[in-house]
Order: sequence, then C-alpha cells, then structure tokens
Amino acid sequence: MDSDDEIPSLVTAITLNPVPVTIITGYLGSGKTTLLNYILTEQHNKKIAVILNEFGEGDTMEKSIAVGEKGNLCEEWLELQNGCLCCSVKDNGVKAIENLMLKRGKFDYILLETTGLADPGPIAKLFWVDSELGSDVHLDGIVCVIDSKNANKVRQIALADIILINKIDLVDSSTLETLKIKIRSINGSSEIIETTHSRIDLNKILDLKSYSPSNSLRVDEMVRNVESFEGKTHIHQNVSTVTLEVPDGILKTSLDTFVCQILWENMLNDGLGNTSEIIRMKGVIRFADGSIAMIQSVYDMYEFQELSENLSEVPPGSRIILIGTFLDKAKLNYILTKCIDSENESLFRK
Repeated sequence: MDSDDEIPSLVTAITLNPVPVTIITGYLGSGKTTLLNYILTEQHNKKIAVILNEFGEGDTMEKSIAVGEKGNLCEEWLELQNGCLCCSVKDNGVKAIENLMLKRGKFDYILLETTGLADPGPIAKLFWVDSELGSDVHLDGIVCVIDSKNANKVRQIALADIILINKIDLVDSSTLETLKIKIRSINGSSEIIETTHSRIDLNKILDLKSYSPSNSLRVDEMVRNVESFEGKTHIHQNVSTVTLEVPDGILKTSLDTFVCQILWENMLNDGLGNTSEIIRMKGVIRFADGSIAMIQSVYDMYEFQELSENLSEVPPGSRIILIGTFLDKAKLNYILTKCIDSENESLFRK
C-alpha cells in the first residue's frame, strides 16, 4: 500500500470538563470584593478567572482576571455593548463567558461577582440552562455575603447555597444570633458561615456541586435539618422556608403535575391579593418505579436529576424544601395530595 493511502493513526480526543461557575452575591458594602481579593491572593491550587460586574454610564465593561496559583495576574477588558450580565442581557453575558473560555488552558474556575443591586436568579438560570445544552461552563453554586450589621437583599439570601455573615467583629453575640434567626426564617436550608474580612476556607465555597446529582446526599441532609427553622419569623416581603413530606413511591407524573401547578399555574395565590412565588426549591424523591431523584428549581425553571450513585446511602423518605413568598404549607400539601389522588384515580380507571 502506498504510504499516501495509509490510514492515519487515530488521535486520542481530549475531553475537557465544564468549568464551574460560582456566583458571589450580596448587598453593597457586604464584603464581596474583599472576598474576591482574598481568593485572588490566597495560596491555592486553582487557576481562577473573575468577572466583576458593575452598573455604569454607557457601555459596561467586564474585567476578567486570570489568576495562577502564585497570584500572577493576566488582565483583559471585555466590553459588552448593551449592558451587563446582572442586567439580564443574556446574549452578551454569555458572550463574555465564551470569550473567557478562549483562555481555557489558563484557568479552571470562574467567579462571577454580581452588582449589589442584582437578583442572582436570572443569572443562575442562565448558567443552569447552558449546562444542559452541553456548555463549557456549569453553575456550581451561589454564595451570598452579608454584612452582619445589615441584611437587606432578601432574594439574594433566598437563592444562596452558602451564606457568609461577614464583619462579625463589629457586632455582639446577641446581635449575631438574632441575624442568624432572621436569615434562617428566609432560607432555612443553606449553610451559614461566620467570617471576618471575608476570610474563609475556600473548600467551603468552591466545588459545591449544588446543582449536580453528586450532591444529592448534602441536599437530602439539608432537607431533613430544615424543619427546626420553619415558622420562626416571616419577615422581609414574607419570604420563608417550608418543608413538605412527599409519600415514598409517588408517581413521577404526579410530582411533575404538582411542580407545574405551583411554579407555572399560580395555584398558590391566596385570593387576598398576595402573590405567592417559589424562589428556590430543593429535594430528594423516591419514585414508584424504585428510582431516586433530586429535584431543583430556581424561580420557574426546574428539573429532576435521577441518581445512579450512592443510592444505598440515601436515607428513606422523600422531602422537598421550598423558599418563597406567601407560602402556605397547608395549601401546598393540599395541592400535592390532590395531584397524587388524581393520578391514582386515572390509573385505576384504566
């Protein structure tokens, strides 16, 4: 065979894992930038890229910083034509990340700091959808930094997977405990960590895998520990945490109908002018076919992720945490029971 006709040797394809994105949110002056500066100067084994978002006049500039483990900086300015990611200008926001991904070999983690005025929900939904579409990035978690003297942005607290109470050196123990109760009345499922000058073990806020099935055991533990925080004090726009017990062996169609009704069909409205809204939902469910799945939602976007590993470690029982406004636990249970009964009756008639 002529050498020109020889079959070329196969080249082994290199598969790159999606780069995790952590959203860092918090009110103005809470210590978000201090946290980022700490991460950028702390010795670690990660190469981290940071995007800082700010509102400004005219075009918004996104400053990305690729940081090596020795703290060496490589700076580049990325210009967005019609706003910034925290303004929900999604196409341009994704473009900024795609530009960062051209530097893939220079970093393996992205931190996105939102402006203090931003609701992180739309940004979280953006990265969550992209991960399902085979994106080069995936949402790892949401970290909310809170000034111990001020806890004003309720939706940032409600959506957080980790909550850092910063500047604890400026308040006494009684004030700090009151703040914790206040936070848990809004979000009873997230871990609360106390910090000074935003200094923290990076392993506690990076690689959380909050939206991954591999994190199901942590989600299940949070669901089971949240009940002690229910019904404490409903404050700040009536945002609270509710836990629902779900019957083991529920049909997937029943649960899907329930979720659709509470997220999309306004079934929770109380008729008194109060608008109920689910901000965040987490849970682990055992279905009738023997499968176990983790359920997650951010606002009106949700998904079931079937678990295939560590099934023997998942405790018995099925529960869901819901964080939102004007949540009525009795009505939620009524809607869930009705969805289950309706599906069972339909099967019986068949």
